[in-house]
Amino acid sequence: MKIDTGMIAEKYKNSLFSAAFSICRNAADADDVVQDTLIQYHTAVKEFESEEHIRAWLLRVAINKAKNLSLSVFRKAGVPLEDYMDTLVFETPESRGLMEEVLKLPEKYRIVVHLFYYEEYSVKEIAEILHTGESNVKVRLSRARKKLKEVLQEAWEDDDESGKI
Repeated sequence: MKIDTGMIAEKYKNSLFSAAFSICRNAADADDVVQDTLIQYHTAVKEFESEEHIRAWLLRVAINKAKNLSLSVFRKAGVPLEDYMDTLVFETPESRGLMEEVLKLPEKYRIVVHLFYYEEYSVKEIAEILHTGESNVKVRLSRARKKLKEVLQEAWEDDDESGKI
């Protein structure tokens, strides 16, 4: 099974961008990763079992390309996180704050959080995409949640204290 590249690009470009950005933290690099991933899909002679298989393959390729780019000596200067966040639309101020904190996590936690919460993959599927064990994914998710809880709890406490004055 192979679906037209234009249809795949339209359907998955935002997911691929989000996954790449969570690693690169640079919009220009994430755009490059998406483009390179779609080119690789277009030129691939691989047959896919299903559209879900295509989606998982695309994410795996994008994650690997983003990691490689992040390690590159020639990496471009990043766009400040605040500038990128200003280009996104959030339903609530809390969701913006949460996304900012997720992007501050170490890469190994960012990517599992992104795949689990934003792409809605199961722990088993994430393990397959990242070529790691399910227990490793569970540990990373647990540690990421703990870090987010600590940071968000501090922010809530600061808000409570400032409101008392």
